[in-house]
Amino acid sequence: MLITKSFHDVPTKLDANGRPVRIFVIAPNAPGYPNAKFPGEYHHREIYQVTGPVERFAGQIASQGFVIIPACPSTYHEFEGPEPIPYDTEGTDRGNQYKIEKELAAYDEDATLAIDLLCSLKNCNGRIAATGMCLGGHLAFRAAFDPRVLSSVCFFATDVHSATLGKGKNDDSLARVRKGDLTNKGELMMIFGKQDTHVPREGRDLIRKTLEDANVPVSFLEVQAQHAFIRDESSKGRWDAALTRSLFTFMMEVFERTVSRDLGERVSGNDKIEHVC
Repeated sequence: MLITKSFHDVPTKLDANGRPVRIFVIAPNAPGYPNAKFPGEYHHREIYQVTGPVERFAGQIASQGFVIIPACPSTYHEFEGPEPIPYDTEGTDRGNQYKIEKELAAYDEDATLAIDLLCSLKNCNGRIAATGMCLGGHLAFRAAFDPRVLSSVCFFATDVHSATLGKGKNDDSLARVRKGDLTNKGELMMIFGKQDTHVPREGRDLIRKTLEDANVPVSFLEVQAQHAFIRDESSKGRWDAALTRSLFTFMMEVFERTVSRDLGERVSGNDKIEHVC
């Protein structure tokens, strides 16, 4: 399916400078079907804002029939414009510093604004999924607390396990899970590389145990890969195209099952599984 690209500058309340967040929309284009409606997808990636890899990954999803927002692409609108941050040492240091300085409530506001925008689009049916990698994986995890988000696929979600979004920034994601804020809501898929030094084994184990103890529907995948292995540019030798393609299929299965089809309201029965061969 063909796609179109546009952006919206949306006012924010928590930006001390009064600057809007620029939200990019990558939407399916179905010529001859002006009234077609598609599910939406809150899309957040890395610390570098909207780069080439971000746009290409979002475009691949959009061409499958999704309205895509690479959500909060100007996630650092408090500090600079919406242009991508370079994948060099200076850009990495800048993005990591912004991650620390940005308030947790401001991340959540950006997500809410992006989902609000999605739901306002005439060609969006209001059924929302979410995905992201690295910092974006964490923010896709937090987006799952929004009842409009029916599924989240989180690639190597850094910081969920460590109780911080960045140094000195308290994060309550797992505490909210323990309180039941994700129980009987959407479905999660967590994807991690076993050689990812950003999310160590104890962190992955903590995330898995917390989600399963809270009875959250979750698929947990640990693959033989390093951090940021789906980034097809400046990956520092970590890009794995074949593995990325396989996991893209896993992600689309979740999205197609949870947001492409309207099965009615989910009923949580917790039925006991019969142990038979």
